[in-house]
Amino acid sequence: MGCLDDGRFAVEIENGVSVGRGEVGLGNEGGGVIEDAVKVLLEGLGEDVNREGLRKTPLRVAKALREGTKGYRQKVKDIVQGALFPEAGLENRVGHAGGAGGLVIVRDLDLFSYCESCLLPFQVKCHVGYVPSGERVVGLSKLSRVADVFAKRLQEPQRLADEVCSALHQGIKPAGVAIILQCTHIHFPDIESVFLDTKHQGWMKVLVSSGSGVFENKTAGVWADFFSLLKFRGINMDKIHFRGPSDPCWCPSQSSLSSKVSSKFGPVNPVMITAVASIIESLGEDPLREELIGTPSRFVKWLMNFQNSNFDMKLNGFLCGGSVNEEVNFNNKKISSELNIPFWSQCEHHLLPFHGVVHIGYLMSDGFNPIGKSLLQSIVHFYGFKLQVQERLTRQIAETISPLLGGDVIVVVEASHTCMISRGIEKFGSSTATIAVLGRFSTDPTARASFLQSIPSPTSSGEQ
Repeated sequence: MGCLDDGRFAVEIENGVSVGRGEVGLGNEGGGVIEDAVKVLLEGLGEDVNREGLRKTPLRVAKALREGTKGYRQKVKDIVQGALFPEAGLENRVGHAGGAGGLVIVRDLDLFSYCESCLLPFQVKCHVGYVPSGERVVGLSKLSRVADVFAKRLQEPQRLADEVCSALHQGIKPAGVAIILQCTHIHFPDIESVFLDTKHQGWMKVLVSSGSGVFENKTAGVWADFFSLLKFRGINMDKIHFRGPSDPCWCPSQSSLSSKVSSKFGPVNPVMITAVASIIESLGEDPLREELIGTPSRFVKWLMNFQNSNFDMKLNGFLCGGSVNEEVNFNNKKISSELNIPFWSQCEHHLLPFHGVVHIGYLMSDGFNPIGKSLLQSIVHFYGFKLQVQERLTRQIAETISPLLGGDVIVVVEASHTCMISRGIEKFGSSTATIAVLGRFSTDPTARASFLQSIPSPTSSGEQ
């Protein structure tokens, strides 16, 4: 199974994880450590920590990290032992097809965790199965709570699966436990690579498994039962990759392209690196742990994509008849549009990523050329790669495009915010839409409706 050392792990299940000396809170010393570190990071980005919008960011980040890593301060024993129930007929033998010791599965547990390699959140779809033994069953909600304890730590997929498996096996003492995780890591481009890699894939995905007892043998028949009950979730044994120690890290921050591009930024600010290391220690982790040694540097390199800088955008020469997704005749003018322009950004309230697509429409008179798509994408990236809020991003794109095309502009931004799942709200699958209208679009509801109806549904425009 590849789980942690049983002796040390048993102590952790019993007593929880000891938190580092920087215990985080809303007013105690640890909270102050994180808040001070966030101020250092904001100043390193060239931001004014006292400006409106950023004034409370250090406190908000501390609260979000506290919530997102609360698993370090929870005890698995407290969760499991109070939810074990006697069930006659469940002896030490293993049965099938509803007999004694029949398989129990809880599917589609939505979790999130923080990647230990880059500190960006990743999402997890967790499937848990166990075969009861010794006349013991556990309350089904506790399977989710145990999984969440280990997800709410700095993690990587295989270790997360192994830790959940070990905790349940030792806490329930069943005939066996099986864990399947579908993990999805947001693959945000660097500000340079977004222009170099035109076919950028926005996600890194991996399926991992862990098993104990009767599930320790990967070819055991009980695994076939488990997968049979998961197959309509799009999962089968052929898709499962049993990761080994020689497998490369799944985190995009350690990909060859990311390393190649980030090397162009030069040396990373050591003060910012020290600040991130202090955050990691305040959460209860050891920043010198092998898997975490390079994490502060990687996070700072990612964050520097959003430094407060003013690029000289040369707009002349871009009004050059670029591709137009759709033209609709509208009272002597045409509604031209560019739909599903991807963007990536960083929420200035929580320093967590958000991403999505931008839809742009504008009215043109005969004789005018549509704006080049390359310029629209550049404008979107220019305002995306800053500390942002979605409402401001939408308005800035509209105001920049408006004078180029006569003032009749409509911009819609659809986005998914990781802060909606990673700070206690846990609204998985939620999305946000914002709209900015200028010129005729602000006064003519028919023109607005015509453009809005042309926007494709999220399911047809790809994964958001």
